[in-house]
Amino acid sequence: MENKKFSAVPILDLKEQLSGLRSEILTAITGVIDSTQFIMGPEIEAFEKAIVDYTGASHGVGVSSGTDALLLSLMVLNVRPGEKVITSNFSFFATAGVISRVNAIPLFVDISPGSFNMDPGKLELLLKRMTESERNSVKAIIPVHLYGQCAEMEPILSVANHYQIPVIEDACQAIGAEYVLSGEVKRAGVMGRMGCFSFFPSKNLGAIGDAGMVVTDDEQLALHLKQKRVHGENSRYRHNTVGGNFRMDPIQAAVLSVKLSSLEQWHRARQRNAERYSVLFRNNELQQILLPSPIHKNSNLVNYHIYHQYVIRVPQRDGLQAYLARHSIETRVYYPLPFHQQRCFQSLGYRRGDFPESEKAAREVLALPVYPEMTYAMQEYVVEKISEFYQNR
Repeated sequence: MENKKFSAVPILDLKEQLSGLRSEILTAITGVIDSTQFIMGPEIEAFEKAIVDYTGASHGVGVSSGTDALLLSLMVLNVRPGEKVITSNFSFFATAGVISRVNAIPLFVDISPGSFNMDPGKLELLLKRMTESERNSVKAIIPVHLYGQCAEMEPILSVANHYQIPVIEDACQAIGAEYVLSGEVKRAGVMGRMGCFSFFPSKNLGAIGDAGMVVTDDEQLALHLKQKRVHGENSRYRHNTVGGNFRMDPIQAAVLSVKLSSLEQWHRARQRNAERYSVLFRNNELQQILLPSPIHKNSNLVNYHIYHQYVIRVPQRDGLQAYLARHSIETRVYYPLPFHQQRCFQSLGYRRGDFPESEKAAREVLALPVYPEMTYAMQEYVVEKISEFYQNR
C-alpha cells in the first residue's frame, strides 16, 4: 500500500468524531454555562431519562464516573468490611478495585476463552465448593461485559438467583450491547439488580471528561443511589446515611445527550469495521490470529457485539505490537495482568496457574483500531503489516 493517504493509524481519533457534532456540543455547553447551574440540574435529569429510554431500564442515576457507578452500587447494597464479592478475573482494574474500597474481599472467577467474560460454569463451581457460611458472606456478583459483548447472563443469573445473590452488571464497555435472556432481547445493564456504565471519553458513548451512570428497575435502590451520590443527604444538610460526592457534571450530561443520538450509527460503523477485519484476515490466511468470537452473532440481535474494542489473540504479541508501532499503527493491550497477579491483591493468596484462561489471555490479547471513522485503507494497512510480521518469522 505505497500510496496510502494517512501518516498513522491511531487506536482512536476523537477529533474526527467530534467535528460533525461541534456546533451542537458547543451550543449545549454554552447553555449550561449561561444557566449558571453547575451542580446537578435539568441536563442531568434529561440525560438520565434518555439512558432509561435507550436501555429499557426503569431508573437511571447519573454519577461522576464508571468507577463510582460500581462503587456506589456496592454501597447501596450495604456491602460491609470482610464480606465477599465475586467478579471476573480479567477486566479493567476498577471492577476489582471498588470491592477493596468498601473493604470487602474480592473473589475471582476465570474467563471463557472465546468471550473473555466470566465463565458461568466456574462461577457455579466456586459457589458449590463453599460452605453455607462462606456463601452467606457473598453479597454480590459482578459479571463484566468486556470489550462490548455481554457476559453469558442467563446461566450467571440462574446461579445467582439459586443462591439469592444480587448481580451488578459492569457494563462500562458495553452500552447498547444486546443479549437474549429467556427468549427476550435485553440490553446490557438491565438484567441484574443494577447496571453500571462509564462515559469515559474513549467509550463508544464518551463524554469530554469523566461521567458514569447506574441503571436499575428497583425504585428503592434508585432513591438510595440518588441519596448517596450527594453525601447521603435526604434534605438540606440532613443525612440519614453516609454517601459521597458522586455527582455527574451537567456539562458532561449536556454533551452526552447530544452524542447519544449518534450512538447506534457508531455501533454500526464499529461492526462494519470488525467484519472488514474478519474478511481481510481470512483473505490473508493468517491462521495465527484468533479473531473475536461473538456468542450471539448468528441470532437476530443487532447489537450482539458493539466492539468497544476489537481484540485479537496472537502468538508473539509483544513483538507484533512493537513491529506495528514502528509502522505507525497504534494498538493496546487490555489487559497485561489478571487481577490475581496484581501486587495489591497478593494478600488474597492466589497463585500463578489458578486462572489459566485469564493468564493466557493476558499474554495474547491485542486491541486493534476499530473506531467508527477508520477507513478501509487503514484496515488493509493494519492487516498487511500483521501479515508481514508473521511472514518474516
